[in-house]
Amino acid sequence: MPRPIPQYTAREKNLVSQTLVERFGQPIPVQAIQAEIQLDLLKEYLTQCPALAWQEGVCHFVVFKTGDSRFRCQFYYTDAEQFGTAQLEYDNLGDCVIDLLQVQGKHEEERTRMLRGLNAADFSKANDGDDYHAPLIV
Repeated sequence: MPRPIPQYTAREKNLVSQTLVERFGQPIPVQAIQAEIQLDLLKEYLTQCPALAWQEGVCHFVVFKTGDSRFRCQFYYTDAEQFGTAQLEYDNLGDCVIDLLQVQGKHEEERTRMLRGLNAADFSKANDGDDYHAPLIV
């Protein structure tokens, strides 16, 4: 039977909180939670892991502790809009949180640009027969 995954230490929680203050300019409430995730992508069973979760605006963030000095992360807006970083797992919590915040920041900029573009488009003449307007693919 595998060894249970240790809980976040006070030092690890403080590191996350301090990083969030640096990013957002104010304290962000962080919750310690338990999550079930698939640690081994080749096996179907889920493993219970400690995680730290917070929300900023409409975006939710989760950092999972998957072992001693092993971390995974994701951010999401809805069940259908879930994102991670290019790295599956980190051996440094600070790197994990910083990468997560940087990827989300870039994603947020792109998301805002896309929404502005949709609002600026004039679809009023889409069916006037003069030009073909293909469906918008997002």
